[in-house]
Amino acid sequence: MRHYFSAILVCSGVCLPLAAAAQAPAKPPGGYPDKPVRMLVPFVAGGGTDLVARGVAQKLTDRIGQQVVVDNRPGAGGRIAMETTKSAAADGYTITMISGTTTASSNLHKDLPYDFGRDFAPITQVTEQPYVVLVPNALPVKSIPELIALAKAKPGTLNYGSSGTGGMQHLAGTLLSQKAGISMVHVPFKGGGQVIVDLVAAQIQLAFLNPLGARPHITAGRVRGIAVTTRKRAQAFPNLPAIAETLPGFHVSNWYGLVAPARTPQPVIQYLHKSVVSVLTDADLRERLEKEGSEVLGSTPKEFGVHIVNEVQMWGKVIREAGIQAN
Repeated sequence: MRHYFSAILVCSGVCLPLAAAAQAPAKPPGGYPDKPVRMLVPFVAGGGTDLVARGVAQKLTDRIGQQVVVDNRPGAGGRIAMETTKSAAADGYTITMISGTTTASSNLHKDLPYDFGRDFAPITQVTEQPYVVLVPNALPVKSIPELIALAKAKPGTLNYGSSGTGGMQHLAGTLLSQKAGISMVHVPFKGGGQVIVDLVAAQIQLAFLNPLGARPHITAGRVRGIAVTTRKRAQAFPNLPAIAETLPGFHVSNWYGLVAPARTPQPVIQYLHKSVVSVLTDADLRERLEKEGSEVLGSTPKEFGVHIVNEVQMWGKVIREAGIQAN
């Protein structure tokens, strides 16, 4: 993939202004779309990817005048949905909502029959949200510098929890360890619920939660938030510093975006891009996404392609250096 893109996406500088795309775009030649559009989701119903997909699909149905049907295809870390996408007709009637987990976890499998830089046509990145770094109240740490100092003083004694091996919570802790030169122990759970239970009880000393999951526990005083993982402070937690303020270049985000099969005609891709960006101006959808701690984006297909390939390459390096393997 080296001959693909190399620049890092910085949406504050290059994303298409959402307000400029509020009007429905003109349909491409050929009458597309003239039947329902299927939106694949690589994970089960009710999860983060599914909820974002359903919110976008509902608004997109109204915008394009055809039903956008969400089709959950969970399994194998997203592999089933991505294989289905790759083999689907490249006509714009199959699109897929991918996430940071989808691209990062692809590095855990050596026999994947698809390549994110070759086999999919990017449409747009829909959102980005940080993870919130949480510690138990019993831990004498109130900042990332203090956490790093404690980890260096007591190497291998700090445990951090995640919802599973190879997921973004796991990789966020791995990247923090690599960037800070510290040793922490990863404790995988079978879901996010037990992570917060053990964190409150100080059975683990660190966790990375999404804003929606973190906020009630911070507000109730059950745990302490010390930072966010995105390259700058998050709108949802303006008083929490970014890890990058201590470790320049550190950036981990939980993001969602849409792709189609490669060779989908460019007029169709551009129509889908403009249609999705236009629905992201909808006040109800934006309010819901922002309430969950997400920043609404709407990048161009080229920008999103850069982002996807950079994510695959970055996490591949992290995973190789840490020796992480799929369960």
